[in-house]
Amino acid sequence: MTLALMLHEPASYETAITPTGDELPSMVLHWAMLELLMGQSLTVVGVRTLQGLIFEQRAIPNHRQRWCTRMLKLEPYYAWLGEQGPVVSYIGLRADEESRPGMLFPDVGQVEMDFPMRRWGWVLADVLDFLAWCGVTVPDRTDCALCFWQTLAEWYFLWVDHRDRFERGVLLEDFVTEARGSVFTFRSPGRDTWPAGLRELGAEFASGRIPAVSIMKAERKRQIGACRACTL
Repeated sequence: MTLALMLHEPASYETAITPTGDELPSMVLHWAMLELLMGQSLTVVGVRTLQGLIFEQRAIPNHRQRWCTRMLKLEPYYAWLGEQGPVVSYIGLRADEESRPGMLFPDVGQVEMDFPMRRWGWVLADVLDFLAWCGVTVPDRTDCALCFWQTLAEWYFLWVDHRDRFERGVLLEDFVTEARGSVFTFRSPGRDTWPAGLRELGAEFASGRIPAVSIMKAERKRQIGACRACTL
């Protein structure tokens, strides 16, 4: 959001987003706030959804097979850029993120990458100050509701705050397990002492067993810090 708002004044740029259809309501509202602040609509790139791909692939993405990011975000964005002709893709990486290379554009010609915030020397503190000046609060979660990267505490908060999304994950695990004839889960087995399957994990939460308060507090703090660092 920081980069989009900064580039919008004094010139007007096209701002593209690649939704997965699995964002939490707070993220959808965040996009609406960006449209309001810029006075223009966001360009939605891609038509597939995470749930649709899970049905199509009959599989659940994991850290070894991150086809969700590739098929829902990277490939649609590359294809869209290829239709634009000569274009500059502005990447929202900061000056204190030197190790992150940005995006690569295979088989997409006439695309130039630019990193304005690196040119400006902006670091995390600058981003936070700018967002505060704009009156913008970044949601606690900006990724998918059913992300395999989530920690145990994040799954617990999803179960507490968005039970319908959690139950959707249960049904998706059931579908893939039945379709493939073996157990598939969003959480990796053996990751901790808790059940890997969401149905069993939810039952543990419902029984009153919850992650240690210290873990949850630390996770909440980490979420807020990570999300504040995110730029569109």
